[in-house]
Amino acid sequence: MCRILLAPYLGYLITQQHFDLSLGLFTLAGATDLLDGFIARTWPTQKSALGSALDPLADKILISVLYVSLTYAELIPAPLTALVIFRDIGLIAAVFWVRYKTVPPPVTLSKFFNPCYTTAQLKPTLFSKVNTAIQLFLVAASLAAPVFHYTDSALLQGLWYVTAVTTAASGYSYWHYGRKTVKVLNTRSP
Repeated sequence: MCRILLAPYLGYLITQQHFDLSLGLFTLAGATDLLDGFIARTWPTQKSALGSALDPLADKILISVLYVSLTYAELIPAPLTALVIFRDIGLIAAVFWVRYKTVPPPVTLSKFFNPCYTTAQLKPTLFSKVNTAIQLFLVAASLAAPVFHYTDSALLQGLWYVTAVTTAASGYSYWHYGRKTVKVLNTRSP
């Protein structure tokens, strides 16, 4: 919840060019994400259906808001932001489709959007995990660029291309592996 609530404020700070504070708050958001993952892995009783739904949603919201804001601040190119967002929209659409196909009939809005009623589990691909790390690294590097005065760095621009390649590869990996990335926990009755 912290990352979801922090995303719009971070976006505002970036568009107002408060990069020092943005970098600090982004670091805080990253620390809460790491802490959340550590707690869930260390104490399995702390895992919940709601938490497993909110964690990837928080990542998508945070990444989308940050990429749009950094594009507005002219620190990340618009085509890269479009690629990142369209990949995420595709993944969300696929998740909604799988959810629709696995919720027992009759499919109602309350059943469909109830995160405590788990019907399927999406297993991230290796490409997706690497891509998320690279996307977040680009955000950190882009936020730090105006603070440490390297906005015109060739290394930063090279990171744009690496991020574009990993984003495309990640999207392709989900399309290619398709059913292997989804574990259906409940099936519809005929």
